[in-house]
Amino acid sequence: MVDKIKIVFAALLVAAGIAAFYYLSEKAMILRVGAVLGGMAAATLLFLTTEMGRQFKTYTQDSVDEVRKVVWPTRKETLQTTAIVFAFVAIMALFLWLVDGSLLWTMKKLIGRGEV
Repeated sequence: MVDKIKIVFAALLVAAGIAAFYYLSEKAMILRVGAVLGGMAAATLLFLTTEMGRQFKTYTQDSVDEVRKVVWPTRKETLQTTAIVFAFVAIMALFLWLVDGSLLWTMKKLIGRGEV
């Protein structure tokens, strides 16, 4: 129950930050944006104290750990793969253009609109 109250209060902090943005319409933009960011920061800190927030924090930490385990391709491998993809796309575009043109020519001949 306490966690639900904290989550509701966190949502209210976000809403208060947004309301402050509009309430301070005559003030400098940096102050208005600061109000929104302050509300978001306070809401985030409050949310992280809930069980759901702790689970989210653990999930993000595990995700970062998994990203560090990934073996990323080298620059050379990336450029080679990109070149292969571009070459394949060009060849496929040429092939589809030829198929489309031949089908168009065939259909024109079948319906009698093509040149004799």
